[in-house]
Amino acid sequence: MKAVIPAAGLGTRFLPLTKAVPKEMLPILDKPAIQYVVEEALAAGVDEAIIVSRRDKDAIEQQFTPDDDLVSYLRGVGKDDFADAVEHAGSLPVTIAYQDEPLGLGHAVHCAASATGDDPFIVMLADVIVPDNAISQRMVQVSEAHDGASVIALLEVPEDEVSRFGIVGGDMLDDGTMHITTMVEKPALEDAPSRYAIFGRYLLTPKVMELLAGLKPGAGGEIQLTDALVALLDSEEVYGCIIDADEGFDTGTMDTWLATNITLALRDERYRDTVNDVIERNR
Repeated sequence: MKAVIPAAGLGTRFLPLTKAVPKEMLPILDKPAIQYVVEEALAAGVDEAIIVSRRDKDAIEQQFTPDDDLVSYLRGVGKDDFADAVEHAGSLPVTIAYQDEPLGLGHAVHCAASATGDDPFIVMLADVIVPDNAISQRMVQVSEAHDGASVIALLEVPEDEVSRFGIVGGDMLDDGTMHITTMVEKPALEDAPSRYAIFGRYLLTPKVMELLAGLKPGAGGEIQLTDALVALLDSEEVYGCIIDADEGFDTGTMDTWLATNITLALRDERYRDTVNDVIERNR
């Protein structure tokens, strides 16, 4: 099974920083955000992560390219921990595909169609990180329990946030999952079928790639992944894996990126005291 990680966006919410540095390479503690996503995919049993990027975002490719000279230098000066970290990143099974035109998330996913072939695949949004790697693993388990069906991660959001997300509706099952029967992209609260929002992780059957290939542009003149998933509901079962708010982090804005770093630093004994000291000094 492959993972498809769309990462071709301009990162406009982080400008001017992202004029030179891809948003996906911004650090979450001591690693770039996209490395967390790749490692989560591998923990779920994926054998290759396909990052869909732009040709001018070469920093992403460099992160996952072996650098024997740097590793050798670091070992020579006694910095083995750093050498191990660089060596690890360069050893991850990452392939780069390119989205040459900004035609939407669905188009970005379809750019990896030749690699995913006739197998199920996981789509992982690069600005959502899951530090303990648990969500994608649970989604695989849910899919296996439902005869290989597609599974989408869902998070219950407050009413005032419903219009920011793709929202699903359906029937809650005894195993704590949802049998999804409807899906709406960024609805007004009064039109929303529930408060369960899609949370950046999709385990999809190969039928989705087939649907994307024939999909016409939707909202914003782009090929929308949600439109393909709505069409999928007509022919296949789709399930929702319910997650808790503290399991994953949306790092797609400056506020949420800062909050993620602070939250994870407070959970990490290497950084906890420093962050607490800074907070105390600035009360």
